[in-house]
Formats: sequence, structure tokens, C-alpha cells
Amino acid sequence: MSTPARALRERNLRTLAGLAALFGLPLVIAFFTYYGTGWRPAGRVNHGVLITPARSLPPLTLPRVSLAAAHGTPFRGKWTLVYVGNGACDSACRQALYVMRQTRLALNNDMTRVQRVFLVSAECCARELLGRGQAGLEILDAAGPAGAALLREFPSPGREHSLFVVDPLGNLMMSYDVRGDPHGLLEDLKKLLKLSHIG
Repeated sequence: MSTPARALRERNLRTLAGLAALFGLPLVIAFFTYYGTGWRPAGRVNHGVLITPARSLPPLTLPRVSLAAAHGTPFRGKWTLVYVGNGACDSACRQALYVMRQTRLALNNDMTRVQRVFLVSAECCARELLGRGQAGLEILDAAGPAGAALLREFPSPGREHSLFVVDPLGNLMMSYDVRGDPHGLLEDLKKLLKLSHIG
């Protein structure tokens, strides 16, 4: 093989090796970083706990206790923030209702797409306490047999400190611990409302 042909072949091989390194090296680095070190990318971007699979809530008609305007069948047509608790509404209950109200208000123009529901599991209800500063809160008496079936769908461990998110189709999909940073709930709701074409 002549010298110019050999030089051309070597130059082509160098070019090919350079291109292979250009495209292959990032892949090798990514594999090494993921499998060869302890680093892992964040597994989730949501702040709440996903309920998987989502639970379809039965379309029940429960006695309404609040003076809020009726929205038809509960959990249908709007995004819903739900608190499940005793109607006497202790300090944990009041904190959850406060976070629920403030989060909805912080949605600004989108707040009309979100409703607030308090499912009362027993001792219904401290109307005077719940009436002050809770305008628009829908209170449903779930202490009866029909309500018991609905309450079983909501996870019970730590429920007194939890808010739940129900989508406009009636699917229970997320829960939040109200003792944590409430901005996580607000951020997740903003994302859901932005991506959702329903409710």
C-alpha cells in the first residue's frame, strides 16, 4: 500500500475513532455513574404519596352538613382536597382544614377548579367551629353505613394528619402529611391543574 493511501486510511480510522468516542463516551460515563456509584437520580417529582393504583370512589350521596353550595355528586367534576376526621375537629383537624383552605386560595385563578371536602367519620359536627373562617368548605356526614364504605377507601394510618387529592373523575390518587411543608401540596396541585384538561 502506498504511503498516501496508508495516510488516508489512518486519518479515516482516527476520524472514525473520534466519532465513536464522541457518541460512546457519554453513554459509558452514564452507565458507570448509575451502576458503579451510589448516586441515583430522584425517583419522583411529586411531594405527596401516590396511591397506587388510584382508587375509584363510589358515587355516593351523603348528608350535607355545611352551608356550602352543593356541587352535585361529591368528588366529580372538580379536583377535590379531602380531609377525613372526627366532627369534633381537634387541633390536628383544624390545622389540616387551614392548610387545605390556604392552599386553595394560593392557586389564584385556578382555585375555582378545586373544592374542599371534610368527610366526618363520627361525632358530627362542631358547626360553630367549622363555620368560622371555613366558607365554601363542604362537610359531608360519613358516619352512616353508606359513608363507611367510602371511608374504607381512604388509607387509615396517620389519617388525622393527612389531606387527600381526588381527581375530577373521582379517583383517590395522592395523600399529604399536613405536618410537612404545605408548599409541596401547592406545587403538585399547580402541576396537576396545568396538565389536566378535565376539572
